[in-house]
Amino acid sequence: MAERIIYFAGGCFWGVEHFFQGVDGVLETTPGYANGNIGRAPSYEEVYTDRTGFAETVRIKYNPARIGLPDLVDLYFTIIDPLSQNKQGPDEGTRYRTGIYYTNQEDADAIIPRYNLESTRLGAPLKVELMPLRDFYPAEERHSHYLDKNPGGYCHIPLLTFRYLRLYQDIKNLLGDEPDLVARMAEAASMIGKRMKFFWTGFYRVDGDSLVLGPFCGDEACLRIGYGRGVCGTAWKERRTVIVPDVERFPGHIACSSLSRSEIVVPVFTAGHDVVAVLDIDSTETDTFSPVDALWLDRIARIVFGVETGDIAF
Repeated sequence: MAERIIYFAGGCFWGVEHFFQGVDGVLETTPGYANGNIGRAPSYEEVYTDRTGFAETVRIKYNPARIGLPDLVDLYFTIIDPLSQNKQGPDEGTRYRTGIYYTNQEDADAIIPRYNLESTRLGAPLKVELMPLRDFYPAEERHSHYLDKNPGGYCHIPLLTFRYLRLYQDIKNLLGDEPDLVARMAEAASMIGKRMKFFWTGFYRVDGDSLVLGPFCGDEACLRIGYGRGVCGTAWKERRTVIVPDVERFPGHIACSSLSRSEIVVPVFTAGHDVVAVLDIDSTETDTFSPVDALWLDRIARIVFGVETGDIAF
């Protein structure tokens, strides 16, 4: 299958390029300037004035036999704030706007469903441009592979993101088309716990009016948790990811282990939007978990349960 190209603008192109360099199936990344209004190649200094109309953009050449365009779009959404206009991280200006630029209608047709799904998930219109590419000019050589050349250089993308990218891809590849859900949960719990060095990682499955313990990695745990009880039951009842910086300050916390100090619980939804399970993770330190953990663990849980692919039936 022939190589394909897509263009992503996601704030400073140093971090965006570095992220996609680590994506399986991406063959080549080129930072540059897209969709300007001056009709010629600009310099970085000109783009920096915000008077050229260009957005810092990365051209992604990829092998569609190894990764599809919808999957690339999903990964793109993990590194941007799609509701922020002309601002990503601390960087502000029209040059830092977000955008997905395509060169043919086939690509547009593949992107639109994932774009709309992200908007539905967030409950708001996205501030991400979705339009044909008008022009693209590669940036100066000093910007190419900038973070490889300058390992301590500036990056607006949290470093934790790069660890999760590798974990996400490895779990997805290892689980493959395995149909047994227990096996999938067991493998994922082990990989998450050991790779991220969490104290306890596991799944609780919805069983009537309670959550029942599923595959896990760590010490012995509570066998059942009632609806609305503790952090797990609260995430189930409120249908949202719950991050607890200090479990001692969470009303009604269920102390399955006295070593647990902070916790994150991610609900898993079926295609019909019912909660079918929760992914529960504990740390022996306070303030362990952040929105970055929440974002990636949600995506990993959906891969485990086949919600995105439709592989697993409930």
